[in-house]
Amino acid sequence: MSRFSLDGRVAMVTGCNKGLGQGIAVALAEAGADVVGVNRRAADETRGRIESLGRRYVNLEVRLGHDRAEEIVAQGVESLGRIDTLVNNAGTIRRAPALEFTEADWDEVMELNLKAAFFLSQQVARHLMERKAPGRIVNIASMLSFQGGIRVPSYTASKSGILGLTRLLANEWAAHGITVNAIAPGYMATDNTQALREDETRSAEILGRIPAGRWGTPDDLAGAAIFLCSDAAGYVNGHALAVDGGWLAR
Repeated sequence: MSRFSLDGRVAMVTGCNKGLGQGIAVALAEAGADVVGVNRRAADETRGRIESLGRRYVNLEVRLGHDRAEEIVAQGVESLGRIDTLVNNAGTIRRAPALEFTEADWDEVMELNLKAAFFLSQQVARHLMERKAPGRIVNIASMLSFQGGIRVPSYTASKSGILGLTRLLANEWAAHGITVNAIAPGYMATDNTQALREDETRSAEILGRIPAGRWGTPDDLAGAAIFLCSDAAGYVNGHALAVDGGWLAR
């Protein structure tokens, strides 16, 4: 089981003040990692849960997609001495029919979901290569990395882009000992799905297709995150691991 241990490693997790990101950050801390959180605001609950495990937590309050990735990574390295793992979790969504979708809503989603993930990955990879150290990058994809969805054009485009980017970076950086994989959550009970869960008709349609018969929770991602960030996944690269209760199988 030592291959699943993250003792002595530092993980940078974006968007971990709540929801899926918080669940992932706490899981990595449970496996032994110290955590650099990258958020727009304070993450006191996340800090408390991680520090209660005896791990270190540093919160960087930045605007992903606007603040420079180079500076964000430099702050993380300065705070905890190194970065071994990056989890690109931060994301947003805008809902409207394609014919009514605005350029502003397109740009905001693409800048956070795709642009920020790429440039943070680039800077973390540079840091790892300078250290001649292996590393792990995990992107958070989506069911809409595989499907079209409705009324979320920029979200679908960004998550399809994340899947392609995961494969490209895996190809380029494998020789340096850096693996790049993705977790594709199914329909999770988070802020992003609140409108869907409150729509009785749409919620029933969604639950009717999930073999597990329930919405997922942040805790459901813990095992996948620990695995992909650990030595146990050293030969897993360019892969998207669906954590979806069986949605894609249906």
